[in-house]
Amino acid sequence: MDIEGRRRSEKFEDRGRGSGGGGGGGGIPAQALISLVRLLGPKGVLVAGAVAAVGYFVLPAGLRQQVFGALTGQQGSGPASQGSGSVCGASPANGKACDFSRAVLASTEDVWKSKFASGGLPEYGVAAGQYQEPTLVVFADGVSTGGCGGATSASGPFYCPADRKLYIDPSFYGVMEKKLRAPGDFAQAYVIAHEVGHHVQNSIGSSRLKVRGETANQVSVRVELQADCFAGVWGHSARASLKITDDDLKEAVNAAHAIGDDALGHSDKDDYTHGASAQRMKWFRRGFDSGDAKACDTFAVKKYDEL
Repeated sequence: MDIEGRRRSEKFEDRGRGSGGGGGGGGIPAQALISLVRLLGPKGVLVAGAVAAVGYFVLPAGLRQQVFGALTGQQGSGPASQGSGSVCGASPANGKACDFSRAVLASTEDVWKSKFASGGLPEYGVAAGQYQEPTLVVFADGVSTGGCGGATSASGPFYCPADRKLYIDPSFYGVMEKKLRAPGDFAQAYVIAHEVGHHVQNSIGSSRLKVRGETANQVSVRVELQADCFAGVWGHSARASLKITDDDLKEAVNAAHAIGDDALGHSDKDDYTHGASAQRMKWFRRGFDSGDAKACDTFAVKKYDEL
């Protein structure tokens, strides 16, 4: 893919290093942990690594991870500033990651603004209205959110519905390449587009749905597969403008495979929170091949086993 000459989003905050601040005891807040588990699955949390801290938190699959203490501190605002406290200015690699992320975010803004305006969305009884662009926050070490508590870099990328912001430590791109074996710029773009997908869900109401007779994990799988599909819709729509190639597509599909619950070591399907690798690839490809967000209605699939 090629971002040269493309617009960069202004909906961007550079919170600086350790912007979550210090604090007392306690574990990582539930919302941040849920977002991490949604992206990587419980065992993927261990793959991404943990940060030394006070206390422990019990993961949904019974895994215990040592996590950072409760985070408090300053709220960042405004566009990135290239100072000593700037994440983007900390290294050339970070600067490149920030610039890339802003370009991808701008592209998602263009795509979803058009989809919302045309009404090309699944309907869940919520008037979506005009697309409200989310803000991307980059941080290092720790960060405080506007309603989802604090999180550490070990949380991985996540979306906070309370403040409608995406959070990512640029170092996660290295985790993808080295730990998850999912290298490539379009694989990185897929991660951003997936989190934007959660923002779209928050806007249309699907992120809050419950399904009679299904467990919380099963509903979570429906939510995550829809976010994957929405990421694919973005990729389809941005294919020409970002010069997305077949090789780029392979990178994203590989990333979707790498963070499937079975690829991360789950043998019990009851523990799945994201879906199997085959499902994640299937729904991403459904969105990418069709470009139709209405084709991403995972809640319209009556039987869970048919997802």
